[in-house]
Amino acid sequence: MKHINFLLLIFILSACGTPEFKQPEDVKAVLELAGNNRSELEKVIRHYKDNGDVIKEEAAYFLIGNMKDHGYVKYLLVDTAGKAVDFKVLNYPDYNHMVEAWDSVESKIGSIHYKVDTIIKDYLVITSDYLIKNIDLAFEAWDNNPWSKKLSFDQFCEYVLPYRGSSEPLDEWRPYFMKEFSWLKDSLNDPTDPVEAATFINNSIKSWFRFDPIYYRHPTDQGIVEMLESKAGRCEDMTNLAIFAMRANGVPVMSDFTPYWANSGNNHAWNATLNKNDSVIIFMGGEANPGEYKLGGKLAKVYRKTFAIQENSLAERKDEWEKVPPYLGSSDILDVTRDYVPVKNIKIKLTEELPDSTKYAYICVFNSGEWKAIDYARVYGEKASFHNIGLGIAYLPAFYIDGTIFPSGYAFILSDSGKINYKKPDLKKTLTIKLISTTRKVTKDATDTSEKTFFEKGKEYTLYYWDNKWVETGKRKAGNGPLIFKDVPSNAIFWLVAANSRKDERIFTIDETGGQVWW
Repeated sequence: MKHINFLLLIFILSACGTPEFKQPEDVKAVLELAGNNRSELEKVIRHYKDNGDVIKEEAAYFLIGNMKDHGYVKYLLVDTAGKAVDFKVLNYPDYNHMVEAWDSVESKIGSIHYKVDTIIKDYLVITSDYLIKNIDLAFEAWDNNPWSKKLSFDQFCEYVLPYRGSSEPLDEWRPYFMKEFSWLKDSLNDPTDPVEAATFINNSIKSWFRFDPIYYRHPTDQGIVEMLESKAGRCEDMTNLAIFAMRANGVPVMSDFTPYWANSGNNHAWNATLNKNDSVIIFMGGEANPGEYKLGGKLAKVYRKTFAIQENSLAERKDEWEKVPPYLGSSDILDVTRDYVPVKNIKIKLTEELPDSTKYAYICVFNSGEWKAIDYARVYGEKASFHNIGLGIAYLPAFYIDGTIFPSGYAFILSDSGKINYKKPDLKKTLTIKLISTTRKVTKDATDTSEKTFFEKGKEYTLYYWDNKWVETGKRKAGNGPLIFKDVPSNAIFWLVAANSRKDERIFTIDETGGQVWW
């Protein structure tokens, strides 16, 4: 029944004198890019044409037409001069030993980082056999599993059909997981419930795969071959593993992510599936089941990785030469923030002149000691409008020039009620503030009735306030009590940083009672 509407459209078009679908323009464009591999892609199309399998032909068009930005990405560890550094993350027994060794290398040669070394584009290497097998097995899973039968063709194309999860190597994961879970249909209380199916599969994954932070610095996303050997990975690997295992069995599953937490460091990716009512239910592959999983940080933005190219993505709208911040340069991400948190559309007045050859402004959150971009807007005059922005968060509007964030306006707090409170430091109206921590803590009175503090005795702490840059306002050495700073500007965002720290401290404002309010 689920194919009827699609096939009815084919019948109507045929009756109107259109005997078959013409190749879509996006498919033609990818065929042109494919060079010597064009014949492999054309074999796939011809295979389904010759068999008269119109719906599989359309599925092939979906994959090929959206293939241009998909591939396996390899990275190279380099120093500041771009010279390769011989350092293998997985040579160390655990994360702490690896970081210790990494820091030792940096102490000798300076900062090291990963850069993109090679992108192996799918359209240049994928074979017709691989693609046909993927399509046929995806349809088999869609047709033969009762929890899949309500999926529309569009849902199938996005949440079951794709042959990859992110930028991992191309492996054949469908046959493995179809065999692994061949018993699933006979084990469910409600075989029509995709959430129950996802839970069974995830429980199996949890029995053998685990999170390991050492993979934060592993240079590539793992394919299923590597995962079966390593049995560990970072959140990207965990979400991909769930994608492989569940899509192989017709369970609709996607990977959602936040580029940066808004109230802590780092970022996060997780899974989601659809229940019988098409509502999104989140979970974490290999860790927590649907209905049990809770996100731990504050969300300013949530994006969904898609296989389809998103026409409204920055990557599709910007000029080809224009550089954009990390995460926002992908053509296959979809903003789904409003599915997760209350949001607000805001219009920001920019105080800085638009640089030459710049069209976009960005909105940033504070993460791991830096302002980092999480969304973009086209600049019109002196204003930029941002859509679906999470509430209760500190933001900074900015430009992005040569890989660097430059403030373009005042930092502001977007309150839980959606009110914008610009934080322009008032140097004439100053405060004396009493600080008890560098980050959010649960505070209680100490046993001697003095206020509990969270400093390392004898360590020096520096207080900064934001005024288009971090401006130092004083240093204090921690003793037994709070750190007191006099004559600091009012209406400011502050940052208290310990000597030799990794800059994990959080920004804060001061409320009417003199307390620290964390952002």
